[in-house]
Amino acid sequence: MPYSALYDLHTAIIPRPDPASAPGRVTGIGIPWTMPDRASNFPVAPLTARKTWRSVEPLHGMIYFAPEASQSYVDLGIKPEAGYFASRAAAMGAVSAATVIATFYNFSPRLVRSVIPDVWDTASPATVLEARLDSADRALRRMLGDGVDSPELSRAAGLARTAAERSALRPEGRPLSAAHADLPWPDAPHLVLWHAQTVLREFRGDGHLTILVGHDLDPVEALVLHVATGELPVAFLKDTRGWSDAEWEAGTERLAARGLVEALADPDPGKAPLALTPEGVALRQEIEDVTDRLAVFPYEALGEGDCAELRSLARPFSRAVVAGAGLGF
Repeated sequence: MPYSALYDLHTAIIPRPDPASAPGRVTGIGIPWTMPDRASNFPVAPLTARKTWRSVEPLHGMIYFAPEASQSYVDLGIKPEAGYFASRAAAMGAVSAATVIATFYNFSPRLVRSVIPDVWDTASPATVLEARLDSADRALRRMLGDGVDSPELSRAAGLARTAAERSALRPEGRPLSAAHADLPWPDAPHLVLWHAQTVLREFRGDGHLTILVGHDLDPVEALVLHVATGELPVAFLKDTRGWSDAEWEAGTERLAARGLVEALADPDPGKAPLALTPEGVALRQEIEDVTDRLAVFPYEALGEGDCAELRSLARPFSRAVVAGAGLGF
């Protein structure tokens, strides 16, 4: 299960300096990205924002892998390759390809333009959103079983909604989060939890993109920098984002010229033949730290205690999603 570490369900692994290798080389298995061990200026610590997002995230992320969702879009006449883009963008309305390219950030414009805006001629955004919500309902009922009616899930849904509603007070520069926050709330607790996490995930993601732009990292460079950590197989990002080998190599060369990555002589199978340099590690650390800080605002509505309760309540449900192959692995 290569991606479970991203959701705080197992120990995360990232590259770290290997004292036995060449000076400055970053290889091997390490610990999760760390936060400074100091008192926070926030009512909720940035690390709390990260941990709470990761603990609940599978309950949102499953919508991109659940067969219920992909089949529902096909039933509407939407091409399989268009379902992801249409379902995630629909909250913004019948937007252009340029809008999706800008807000989704790391997908090839060529791939986006192959499906957007034509998909809106097949199904309206309102129709897509209805299909998406129905798919979330059926998928979560399948994966969680009787848990969808449990008091624990209902309590988790209430906590997550409180945080998501606070995020709507800070829509500036967060188009995907704001668009989803403006949608009507569903009634069923498991769908409240799913929708709340959708809003919170997009809030975090919108902030993350601001940081990438601030560090002058284009979409390919951001992907290559991520791959060089060893967190994800290179094939996963290359296959799903639509960049050509030539575009990927050019992005790698640009990062190498900036001193952020270097080639590995003996890479692990399935992993990119790259490692982060010390400068690359420092940049990735800064990106993750600032992403965490920018994600704090919604969770301030809960405080440390309720965030801890939300994580505790959500973990069994998130594990059930992972066990049910709800994240595609």
